[in-house]
Amino acid sequence: MTANELRSKYIEFFKSKNHAEISGQSLIPENDPSVLFTTAGMHPLVPYLLGEKHPSGTRLTDYQKCIRTGDIDEVGDPSHLTCFEMLGNWSLGDYFKKESIAYSYEFLTSKDWLGLDPRKISVTVFAGDENAPRDEEAASYWKENGMPEDKIAYLPASDNWWAAGPTGPCGPDTEIFYWVGEGLPAVGSNKGTEPQNWMEIWNNVFMQYNRVDEKTLVPLPKKNVDTGMGLERANCILQGKTSVYLTEVFQPIIAKIEELAGYKYGSDEEKDKSVRIIADHSRASVFILGDQRGVTPDRVGAGYVLRRLIRRAVRHGMKLGIEKDFLADIAVVVIENFKNAYSELEQNKDKVCKELTAEEAKFRQTLKKGEAEFQKLLPNLMKNPKKIISGKVAYNLYETYGYPLELTQELGAENGFTVDVEGFKEAERKHQEASKTAEAGAAKGGLAEQSDVTTKYHTATHLLQQALVNVLGDQVAQKGSNINNERMRFDFTFERPMTKEEIQQVQDIVNQKIKEDLPVTMEVMTLDQAKAEGARALFANKYGEQVKVYTIGRDAKTDWFSKEVCGGPHVQHTLQIGDFKIEKEQSSSAGVRRIRATISGGLPLENN
Repeated sequence: MTANELRSKYIEFFKSKNHAEISGQSLIPENDPSVLFTTAGMHPLVPYLLGEKHPSGTRLTDYQKCIRTGDIDEVGDPSHLTCFEMLGNWSLGDYFKKESIAYSYEFLTSKDWLGLDPRKISVTVFAGDENAPRDEEAASYWKENGMPEDKIAYLPASDNWWAAGPTGPCGPDTEIFYWVGEGLPAVGSNKGTEPQNWMEIWNNVFMQYNRVDEKTLVPLPKKNVDTGMGLERANCILQGKTSVYLTEVFQPIIAKIEELAGYKYGSDEEKDKSVRIIADHSRASVFILGDQRGVTPDRVGAGYVLRRLIRRAVRHGMKLGIEKDFLADIAVVVIENFKNAYSELEQNKDKVCKELTAEEAKFRQTLKKGEAEFQKLLPNLMKNPKKIISGKVAYNLYETYGYPLELTQELGAENGFTVDVEGFKEAERKHQEASKTAEAGAAKGGLAEQSDVTTKYHTATHLLQQALVNVLGDQVAQKGSNINNERMRFDFTFERPMTKEEIQQVQDIVNQKIKEDLPVTMEVMTLDQAKAEGARALFANKYGEQVKVYTIGRDAKTDWFSKEVCGGPHVQHTLQIGDFKIEKEQSSSAGVRRIRATISGGLPLENN
């Protein structure tokens, strides 16, 4: 079974169980400053997991592209990826543990679906602690479906408890594993007793509590199920492969790397690892660059992660002896492989290749600067009688100039120096600990706190978008936004800097619409109907999908200023927003401008 077939079968199965197929969303969360990327399929569903009604109902399914970089250093082994696809299904206050477990087991083992060997499946459930009881309920439903007692492992909260954060929705989860060892697993073998031979393929989260404080859990009146199945890992298992990189998801990419490097994959483990890193990082870079929200290499945030992925791929290309710019060649293969599932990649092909080539050339220049900086440091280094380059110096060359440790070692060796590698690793560890703070809790959590202020900012982006169109013309289109409690950032397509007069004009229009105290209304309709009524729709939703349309104006049909397909949240009327001020207008990337703005004052939100 191919990845494309698995993707289709998953959606088909859950549609047969009365789930509505919804569209996967952007890799860049629109209003969640707690994370840089969409790290799980549940991210775009945050408002609905917190209680909003979804326009497509209470049973949903989709496939979602995700990025996680918390364990980037493990990429290169058989299963770790920074870019992956998550197959998901949700129950929003509908069914709960019994049906969720039955659906998962049927899809995995039924001959009509995946037909996996039940003897090679084991599961984990929550073992219980002082805050919540052992999840006997989930275990009993697994047994009802034929899971032997010895294939059920009871693990602590660190393994089998999901939480949105220190407070808020939380609950136990059950994880599903498949045997990847030789033959059949022995009696008593499961994830708890022999973890190295069991690969996780699915996680079912049961949101059944609200954490009020550290010691208080209150049952939720409306319980949700959130599940995620890793497409690449499940595909690997279905094909009987020992590595995700041996499936058709990666093989065309690896074939291109082999051609560029003049190297046959499988000949040398160290070089094979470089091939896998290039394959993963190049695919991740294409998905980020080709996304609807248009992130490009930068010094901070998601753009910094993208830059790191590109430069790491280039370094490993150099290890394989690839001297010319090569990532654009690989990008063409990636796009061809995934364009049917993610049409935006094909639409943004020129931009993807252009940005990759530009960043690759810039990095090669950076390496030259790093070498020049090393030569400047050399006279002082020569004064060290021990001929040791400190880890701090080596790490500063890497962090400031992008100069890799192995190149510092090479230059050092040419001059009789060794490098304090442990000191370098220590400096790197400290930096990573600081960097990971931004993604803390992202893998299991991701429900950002939605405050009244961020809700006001979100509605202000709608007013800003329409004001920009009014002043600059129809070529303006949103390319992304980022909101926190202090400010909003809004990226849009436009070829030149705005004039002071244009900036003032846009600001005045937004403030005028706020002062007019226009009502903000929501209506559920099909995407086709929304477009027919003039609504802006940033994403290519599924044909016929029900969507929410937010209108700002006196009359949603005949007298409106802004109309957009959007998930929310929004104010009830514009006077609640307060005073709007554009603080800065600048370039974001080629053909994309960025506005930073703040709001102050405003009226309190009602029943929010």
